[in-house]
Amino acid sequence: MAKEKLTKETEGFTKETEGFESKLESAKQILETLMNPDITLQESVEAYEKGMSELNKAQKILEDAVIKITEIKEK
Repeated sequence: MAKEKLTKETEGFTKETEGFESKLESAKQILETLMNPDITLQESVEAYEKGMSELNKAQKILEDAVIKITEIKEK
């Protein structure tokens, strides 16, 4: 039973980690877009907005992971 619970926690953590890495990769690609001198101001603003959204989501995933690790340590 404890093994099943640990597996569920691990699966959730793995999915969050993949999501975190995906968000960081997306933000990296958006940063490359922002460095392109040929994009318009409007495109820059839209890319910046999307990049900040991705970083905020990654930050939330990271904070959730810290909470889970803290909970696991307290068990």
